[in-house]
Amino acid sequence: MNSLSRCFSIVFLLIASLGTSISAQDQAAQMVEAPRPSGLETVEFFSPAVNRMMKFDIVFPSDYWETEDHYPVLYLLHGYMQNYTVWGRNLAAAFYARNINDLILVLPDGGNSWYVNWSESEDEQSNNWEDHIVQDVINYVDINFRTENRREGRAISGLSMGGFGAFAIGLRHPEMFVSIGSTSGALSYARSSAAAIAAGINPQSRQRGDEDQARFAEADAIISDIINIPGFSTQEERTPIGTVFTTEEQAKAYDPYEIIYNVPRSQMPHIYIDSGTEDGLIAEARELVQLLMVNNVPFDYMQSRGQHNSEYWRRSIGHMMTIQHEVMRRALGNRP
Repeated sequence: MNSLSRCFSIVFLLIASLGTSISAQDQAAQMVEAPRPSGLETVEFFSPAVNRMMKFDIVFPSDYWETEDHYPVLYLLHGYMQNYTVWGRNLAAAFYARNINDLILVLPDGGNSWYVNWSESEDEQSNNWEDHIVQDVINYVDINFRTENRREGRAISGLSMGGFGAFAIGLRHPEMFVSIGSTSGALSYARSSAAAIAAGINPQSRQRGDEDQARFAEADAIISDIINIPGFSTQEERTPIGTVFTTEEQAKAYDPYEIIYNVPRSQMPHIYIDSGTEDGLIAEARELVQLLMVNNVPFDYMQSRGQHNSEYWRRSIGHMMTIQHEVMRRALGNRP
């Protein structure tokens, strides 16, 4: 089996179960190269978790270089077929961060990994993408920049695949994040994976068709030069080769609907969820909201007219960032 057929993984199963093409919709946000916003810089560093050089964009407050202040940090995870440049350069996150001003914004790259530590990797890859975020990116940021290096000064959020990643990582590491968020999140990814494994479906058995290859080629023609990470710029390179989960238990260990019960109330992070009303993933958001209500877990929820696309994300991101920034500021004692 060639790498094209092996690497596409269980994302097909999620798309089929939702009746919507996440990859095609997410792709819309990154198809145009945007100018570099003020205050945004790109950092290149070595990540031991994935054994390769990686990049992330970072947005500094306007007075960062003139003060000795320490700042809270919001980590934003991109969606499937997106990359580290999308949030800051295409979806206005840098603009909102500079308006908030006392906030550092970090925009990591997770490829098409779903931000989990893969059960099996092939071609000598190292696909520990949860560790890439939790250990490598966060440690690098805290060591090299003036951050509020504690739970109260750290939040994580994401869109689509990144919304799942933010919830999975945040609930698996509640001691690290005071707030977790999801916009248009594919929150049932791990649960769908567990169900597929229970049904005896091989996540590697479905091969990428001509339409998928054509879509990947179209994206590569525009964004691979923008990403510019050696060996990790095309969609084929950015899609891990191997198996995300080999057992139901491994999948359930990343399922937000399951692992939220493992978080002690004293460590439960603030939870933010939003979705467009015409988004096929809104049912997942509403289901999680209902679970939170039944279990008396506080949360912020927003829905408004919109689809699973960049138009909706540009409208929702300011609301999400403002709320999570306020949560951090209050946790740090900087609000009445």
